[in-house]
Amino acid sequence: MKKLLILAVAAQMLSACFMGNEAKEQAMQRERDSLQKIIDEKDFELNDIMGTINVVQEGISKINEAEGRVTRADGSRESASNKEVIRENMAFIQDVMQKNREMIAQLKEKLKKSGIQAEKLNKTIENLQAQVESQQARIQELEAELAEKDILISEQGKQIADLHRNASELEKENKDKARTMAAQEKELNAGWFVFGTKSELKEQKIIEDGEVLRGDFNKGYFTKIDIRYDRTIRLYSKSAKVLTNHPDGSYSLEKNDEGLYELYVKDIEKFWGGSRYLVVQVK
Repeated sequence: MKKLLILAVAAQMLSACFMGNEAKEQAMQRERDSLQKIIDEKDFELNDIMGTINVVQEGISKINEAEGRVTRADGSRESASNKEVIRENMAFIQDVMQKNREMIAQLKEKLKKSGIQAEKLNKTIENLQAQVESQQARIQELEAELAEKDILISEQGKQIADLHRNASELEKENKDKARTMAAQEKELNAGWFVFGTKSELKEQKIIEDGEVLRGDFNKGYFTKIDIRYDRTIRLYSKSAKVLTNHPDGSYSLEKNDEGLYELYVKDIEKFWGGSRYLVVQVK
């Protein structure tokens, strides 16, 4: 009986010992699981931070490439296609820079919340921010240069337009002056002639009371000529007499092959010097 009691007590002790070890093991497992969860969360946060860093670095590279395209296109911006290249790339740069600034702010916040103490990581984020700020300053300078060139090109375009307009106006003015001078010169060298029978000349009051061109004669009956070029006047008659005063030797009356008279002006200044009107009586 005594032996049975001892065995029962021993069994209870062994059972209690076993149960105590199992509880400890479970507690340790829970602690390990909790620690692994923390490690996994930190790994996820770290990977997320590193991924964001890579995106920012890629954005910085893309901005550098776009900046190069703008600079090359600016060398010959007169081309419409190059102007479009500049416009598109500057818009792209502004968009990427804005995203980079936002992501760096997110990086700082993520690192702060994660509780990760990593000096190199902090340094990397600081370097990224410095690069973005440097790019921002450079892009602002580039924008200022482009704006200045746009103003200069606009002013040059206006100057060229003004020059073209002035040249066009000057050309028109010169043409108008030339036409005016030509008209004036033609008027200065104008002469008028008429030929007709005595009765025809009287009817137009060119002859009145035996005198020529003394009254209110019909000037519209005369033919206007340019005395510089019209030196031969056909009279279409076998009889011709000059009634107006013109110096002898300054002209000649000669018959053509048809036997009809033609008046030829030999000396323009002398012939037309006394009168710009020529009256010839024919039969």
